[in-house]
Amino acid sequence: MADKVFIFDTTLRDGEQVPGCKLNAREKLELALQLEKLGVDIIEAGFPVSSPGDFESVKQISLAIKNATVCALSRSVEKDIEAAAAALRYAVNPRIHTGIGTSDFHIKYKFNSTREAILERAIKATKFARRFTDNIEFFCEDAGRSDSEYLARVVEAVIKAGATTVNIPDTTGYCLPQQYADKIAYLINNVPNIDKAVVSCHCHNDLGLATANSISGVIAGARQIECTINGIGERAGNTSLEEVVMVMKQHKELGLYTDINTPMLNAMSQLVSDTMRVYVQPNKAIVGANAFSHSSGIHQDGFLKNAQNYEIINPEEVGASGSKIVLTARSGRSALAYRFHQLGYEFDRDDVDVLYELFLEVADGKKEVGEEDLHEMAKDRATVI
Repeated sequence: MADKVFIFDTTLRDGEQVPGCKLNAREKLELALQLEKLGVDIIEAGFPVSSPGDFESVKQISLAIKNATVCALSRSVEKDIEAAAAALRYAVNPRIHTGIGTSDFHIKYKFNSTREAILERAIKATKFARRFTDNIEFFCEDAGRSDSEYLARVVEAVIKAGATTVNIPDTTGYCLPQQYADKIAYLINNVPNIDKAVVSCHCHNDLGLATANSISGVIAGARQIECTINGIGERAGNTSLEEVVMVMKQHKELGLYTDINTPMLNAMSQLVSDTMRVYVQPNKAIVGANAFSHSSGIHQDGFLKNAQNYEIINPEEVGASGSKIVLTARSGRSALAYRFHQLGYEFDRDDVDVLYELFLEVADGKKEVGEEDLHEMAKDRATVI
């Protein structure tokens, strides 16, 4: 039987940390409502103590969202936790997300502290947050570079103190997939009370491995992935929601599934891009403009014979408008004939051979041959005939 992986969307919190992507309360609420329709399980709405505007945004989202869990971030500081609880006051399903750094880098250079002192702060913060809700997530910042034995002690302690989800972030995007999987597996095998909490993956993309690490984490036993639409986020970004969801959907042998309404993915991607004013690279997996485009002659010929030769996802499955045959100097005769057919022209093989020579002359001078060019070529061929 397949296991559900919870999708924790942090577009409105971690994603918003991108320079120039600040959202106002109205924009955050609009995106939150669409995220709920998309089927995300948890919406991290913001960091209430950080500003009055963020507090108000979390409050408004809490009032509007009826099905998804609404989550607010805090540090392991009582005033942060109190602000998060106050902003979440009206939420149907509230979650407080608190935590602290557990790597020796953070303990020594960020907190000027010790492992034992950090452990005590973690326990105290979890117990304090538990006064306001029984849905507590604890993040072990920089877990990717944390000593696994110490990390296991922290995880065991915060679960005992009341945490129901434990977040194991690869904050700096440092880990290789096997390293991250090994860390998750170590916790599952060495924390006695790990069955009392959901283990969560929160991976950054500094080395381009966020999706691979998150998938490795759930294969190793984690059951929540923290991600953003379009992979937007601090520095090189976060795990991309659309990527991890479609990996699990395509690889049914993993025995994992989500509740994401995948035909909404492209529209959601575009909405986030427009609202946050961040361009989606054309070759972005799943939602990029070129994700279902074919321009190489060899690929085009194979695709036209059977789409599955070069497409493992049906474009409609992710809300894309469809596959595209793009004509460039690398395109072949079959693609040219196909595009002429789309425009209403019927040419035999000899016609196509002649037209192909005209096509190459045009294509060598342009990045892409368009419909107007094809109509012009067709007229020229009619004259020759």
